[in-house]
Amino acid sequence: MGDCNSCPSNSKCSTSKKEECGIKNNPLNHVKHVIGVMSGKGGVGKSTVSVMLAKSLVKQGYKVGIMDADITGPSVPRLLGIEDKRATVMEQGIVPYILKDGLKVISLNLLIEEENKPVIWRGPMIGKMVQQFWTDVIWEDLDYLVIDMPPGTGDVALTIMQMIPLEGIVMVSVPQDMISMIVAKAINMTKAMNVDVLGVIENMSYIQCPDCSKKIRLFEGDVDKFLKEHDLPLFGEIPMHKDIIKMPHTLEELPDEIREIFENIGTNVVNAVEK
Repeated sequence: MGDCNSCPSNSKCSTSKKEECGIKNNPLNHVKHVIGVMSGKGGVGKSTVSVMLAKSLVKQGYKVGIMDADITGPSVPRLLGIEDKRATVMEQGIVPYILKDGLKVISLNLLIEEENKPVIWRGPMIGKMVQQFWTDVIWEDLDYLVIDMPPGTGDVALTIMQMIPLEGIVMVSVPQDMISMIVAKAINMTKAMNVDVLGVIENMSYIQCPDCSKKIRLFEGDVDKFLKEHDLPLFGEIPMHKDIIKMPHTLEELPDEIREIFENIGTNVVNAVEK
């Protein structure tokens, strides 16, 4: 077991749990809150939400890091516009890339020469890599570490829940009944692993008419029923918008109404954590 004093869950652990805990920690790091961003399947905008959540927390004045744990599909560097940058490997550990606003980033694509090179690894090796992103990266002092988790409920998601002290999960979904069913599986997985789901973000929720501002909902899905069934709050509804699709690297590049949605999501996550 690593140093319990550097573990975000230290104050919540009983003595017996500490003795059984499989979580290892880096004594150089002091991370207050670890938040996972998860989806039941790929293609729902999980990585975009992860990046914008991290950015909104930075704007609120928090010290923030983002871990790209989607090892086989790492997109965080490109979403942040740093795909040509690299993290630094030292004897003491891995130094994440730091943006001008202070956001610290680690991703497999910041450690390899070509971002297009496929990762042909089996599950255990991928899980080990994610674990090293927690134990070997020198995060130092962070208020929030946002983890962009791989889609689904497979080996890597299981490793993160077992080996990293998650304070909670933010679930990303889209308004379709089929996707809601898959997201429900992910929610039930977190419950089985004793990890709290803090709330849900609905992406691709609607298109807003540029002329009359009416919200046009393309997909059929009863989000209110879904939230009620799982007793979860809705942190925000993100519309389908061309400026989001263009992969903006900062919140400031977004229209005011879209930027406010992401800022409100960040505030809702902080309130849920501090509750």
